Amino acid sequence: MGIAADIAIIVVAGLIGGLIAQQLRQPLIIGYILAGVAVGPFTGGISVAEIHDIELLAEIGVALLLFALGLEFSLKELQPVRRIALLGAPLQVLITMALGWGIGQLLGWDGQSSLWFGGMIALSSTMIVLKTMAGRGHMGTLSSRVMVGILIVQDLAVVPLMIILPQLGHPDTGLAALTTAGLRAALFLILMFFVGTRLLPRLMTYVAAWNSRELFLLANTAIGLGIGYVTFLFGLSFAFGAFVAGLVLSESDYSHQALSDVIPLRDIFGLLFFVSVGMLLNPAFLAANWLLVLGVVLLVMVGKALIFFLISLAFGYRYITPIVVALGLFQIGEFSFVLARVGLATNSIGRDLYALTLTTAIITMVLTPAIYSLAAPLYALRKRWLKPEPLQIANLPAAGLHDHVVIAGGGRVGQYVAQVLRRLDFDFVMIELDQRRFLQNKTAGLPIIFGDASQETVLEAARIGKARLVLIATPAISITQMIVDQVHRLNPQVHIVARAEGIEQMRLLHDHGVYEVVQPEMEAGLEITRQALLHLDVPAGSIQEYTDAIRRDLYAPLYRVHDAYQTVAHLRNAAHRLQLQWVTVPEESPLAGCSIAEAAIRSRSGASVVGVLREGKVTANPDPSFRLRGGDLAAVMASPEQMTAFQQLVG
Repeated sequence: MGIAADIAIIVVAGLIGGLIAQQLRQPLIIGYILAGVAVGPFTGGISVAEIHDIELLAEIGVALLLFALGLEFSLKELQPVRRIALLGAPLQVLITMALGWGIGQLLGWDGQSSLWFGGMIALSSTMIVLKTMAGRGHMGTLSSRVMVGILIVQDLAVVPLMIILPQLGHPDTGLAALTTAGLRAALFLILMFFVGTRLLPRLMTYVAAWNSRELFLLANTAIGLGIGYVTFLFGLSFAFGAFVAGLVLSESDYSHQALSDVIPLRDIFGLLFFVSVGMLLNPAFLAANWLLVLGVVLLVMVGKALIFFLISLAFGYRYITPIVVALGLFQIGEFSFVLARVGLATNSIGRDLYALTLTTAIITMVLTPAIYSLAAPLYALRKRWLKPEPLQIANLPAAGLHDHVVIAGGGRVGQYVAQVLRRLDFDFVMIELDQRRFLQNKTAGLPIIFGDASQETVLEAARIGKARLVLIATPAISITQMIVDQVHRLNPQVHIVARAEGIEQMRLLHDHGVYEVVQPEMEAGLEITRQALLHLDVPAGSIQEYTDAIRRDLYAPLYRVHDAYQTVAHLRNAAHRLQLQWVTVPEESPLAGCSIAEAAIRSRSGASVVGVLREGKVTANPDPSFRLRGGDLAAVMASPEQMTAFQQLVG
């Protein structure tokens, strides 16, 4: 069957490898690479016959990977950490390339091989890092935003590396060839952004008007691969053109649909690419050079971790962030395989260097989750051995803090709470580890401390021992747990209110002694539902019964485990059932001109008038002889059913 049989072998082997990797909680690409080793020419058994043909198909996988990367790229994601992403990440790539060059020289390689090795180890793994952070609930933390920003720029760096590094293998042409390649790339980019940005969106609008998903997918693929082929004819990389095409389309109205359509195609051809990468790995090389591999793995891991740690410090990040970034980005990434294949195709590197780089990359990827988990213990040791870092404090009251509220997290939720507390003249202090948010809140005049709310020194600066309440507005459950544990150690009596993303997180936080847990998504959903039902003229009592039932169903597991929480929930529901509402007395109302006693409001409706607003003056707890007038605003205390009866009574 020729190539059809080879593709069948690769897909089946990739599925098996992917299932094994998933079972072992490893990224799928590791399973794909190991599947490639199994069906490659060095292991015997069932193997792929036409390796060269598969490599040609794998080039489409590389192009689609970069096309999707272009579609996904957004400068907005870099905004919060733009300094370290746009300046620190390129600096890290250059320093790491110097590290790789030094390792190559230490091992006796020639200058070209050493430089290629530096380029290949400079890139970290976006897939591995995102999966590791998501598995530990760290997405949304400052450390995660820093790493994502660096990873985006690293992924973009593979494009110039693919252009520049192959030219270094021609010392006879040297600078002239590199300059020519640079000019071609610049001319191509100018044409794409001046012509492509006008032509391609119009083409996509025309195709989308046919309402054919098949035609839309075909148009996307044709644009990505077609422009890639044009760049190849232009003397540049096929994959580079696909990336630029994705970048142009990312600014159109159809970018999200284009990305969702191309992802399955990208994943299938990406499978071919990663399996083809594994087919070139010789297990005999690992067995014969295990000592060399071990040494290179240690040098790369320690060297890259130290580089990331120092760069994070240089850009002003403190506390646990430099440690997390260092232990999260030390590995060699999947785009290094793309670069390695380019080096092999252009005869810039040999198969032994390719095998060494590939083996090192796989080992560092597998070790990432375990090494990443060491961040918290290492930070604890650092705090024990070194003196605490100076705290930045702004806008604290001159009289000090006492009987106040501590808000952990200065994001949108924390800012909303702080604004309300300030209007109500409650003392509070915020704690925020993001330098940008710290400066925003400082400029807004809010009392704030720059630091990690899970650390004793920071909480003591916030006078946690004298606090009345602690509000934890951070979304990451792991961070919330650390804050809760530290707060309880320093002030066991203080009540804590925290946010959670699901019932499991709620149960976990209640087990940690959190007084009240809020699910923002669920509460927002219920409020939207309540507003919708009000507009549909559903009685307020029925709406309240419905929302109470939803909450009972959602929190049922907590009711069974925590008796105290069930009591609190019953009290909260009872309070919801007893409403205070301001009702206007119409001029033509039958109650206008009647006293409260004459109207027999309580006996006829069950509601109680507890206040009346008239001409800007409030009469609290009016006696039975108080006469209502048209235009009065009556403050009525009642259950939903009683409120409905009073509204009918007042007309």
